[in-house]
Amino acid sequence: MKIESLVSIFALSSLVSAIPTSLDTRALPLVQSNLLRRVLLRSNLLAKSKILEGFAYATPERNRVFGGPGHNATVNYIYDQIAALGDYYDVKFQPFVELYTAGNASLKVEGVDQKAGLFTYSPSGKFTEPLILVANNGCVAADYPATLTGNIALISRGTCEFGLKSALAGAAGAVAAVIYDNIDEPSLAGTLGAAVRPEGPLIPTAGITLANGTALKNRLSGNKTLNADITVISIRENRTTYNVIAQTKGGDPNNVLVLTAHTDSVDAGPGINDNGSGTVGILEVAIQLAKYSVNNAIRFVWVSAEEFGLLGSTYYVASLSDAEKAKIRLELNFDMIASPNYKYGIYDGDGDAFGLAGAPGSAQAEKLFQDYFTNDAGLKWVPDEFSGRSDYGPFLDVGIPAGGLFTGAEGIKTAEEQALFGGQAGVAYDRNYHQAGDNVANLNLEAFIQNDKAIAHAVATYGRSFESLPPRTPTRMVKREVVGGKTRNGRFDQYFLEQ
Repeated sequence: MKIESLVSIFALSSLVSAIPTSLDTRALPLVQSNLLRRVLLRSNLLAKSKILEGFAYATPERNRVFGGPGHNATVNYIYDQIAALGDYYDVKFQPFVELYTAGNASLKVEGVDQKAGLFTYSPSGKFTEPLILVANNGCVAADYPATLTGNIALISRGTCEFGLKSALAGAAGAVAAVIYDNIDEPSLAGTLGAAVRPEGPLIPTAGITLANGTALKNRLSGNKTLNADITVISIRENRTTYNVIAQTKGGDPNNVLVLTAHTDSVDAGPGINDNGSGTVGILEVAIQLAKYSVNNAIRFVWVSAEEFGLLGSTYYVASLSDAEKAKIRLELNFDMIASPNYKYGIYDGDGDAFGLAGAPGSAQAEKLFQDYFTNDAGLKWVPDEFSGRSDYGPFLDVGIPAGGLFTGAEGIKTAEEQALFGGQAGVAYDRNYHQAGDNVANLNLEAFIQNDKAIAHAVATYGRSFESLPPRTPTRMVKREVVGGKTRNGRFDQYFLEQ
């Protein structure tokens, strides 16, 4: 089965070792951590990363956003790589449909460019009207003056989500809205969260910086009239996209280890660290695992549309019956494992560092990685917040234990972390996060291979036995705060709803 995409010369690369098309996995040696780790090579990780970059750069958009040609080529490539391993895996596409939105925004006030950012799910529009200041943070209807009708609202960020501000401005008769930041950062963009709101009609909405917004507010507070020109060009369309699921034919299918990595990028660039690194990392482990047998089934799930709010992993988990969920002993997620100014972050499964623990079994997964980095790799590590805001989130929400590794996004490396891992304190872990520069040159290959060896260690350990994990309890919902995008102090910046 193939989905329509770019015709790729990469699809069945020589990076896959030939495996007989008919295979009795019982004849293979039982997987061992040291042997599986030994066959992982930087050169293979780099070569596969270049292939993903090539898929992006072969498109006019130069990205791998879900449902686009660069992403379709990516999922075809993964499928072909696994299918080339013969009978070792059962592999399939899982199609689903989600709303895609993209575009751009511009704002000039009295002819001066305000360097506006786009809020996804914003409708398109072009208006030249006076700018009207909204009271407080624009979170209740009373904040919107009667003079707003037919004009453009200027609203402070804060307290409530962006979508509510746009809807309330629309309900008050505004033709467009400008939201200015409440923290000092280079730009403000985000999402309105959905295409419709019950509070009112969404209107063309753009974001500007704290400095620009404060200057406009001060001028309006002095009773000065400011004319604004706003243009929002927004594309909104339903797109069919695909998860790729591959499970070993060998091993106990009632005791399953699931590994996840998202395959899509943001619109801005090829997404080779975020998350080509996780995509390639688990793919290379899957390929090398085919030389060994396992006692427990291993399932690799490459999920789509993470960058629009964990859509692929949410769809995948929702597709599982309670009986199928109960077979998953542990889920491990790998999202950004080769950041240029990296840390070795291990998700805080027991909650002792950040106060938010995963389901029973998450603490043991954390300890497995801690012991590996300390005792086997001889490397330092730090706990990372287990907020549920990457693709492990939907698993945690139904009581499935989870864990994983993370080398950092737009967060700033501390002096303490510099002492542990090198690099530059006071600089982002990935200064190209969600930017055009997230390409192959952005990868730290040392972090990449060390994390991939840690993944292989987990696969080999749990492929042999789950004895270190507690018995699975009946599936249950775990209450968690889920935001439809990446948190500013963690992972989901571009699609952060607002607080």
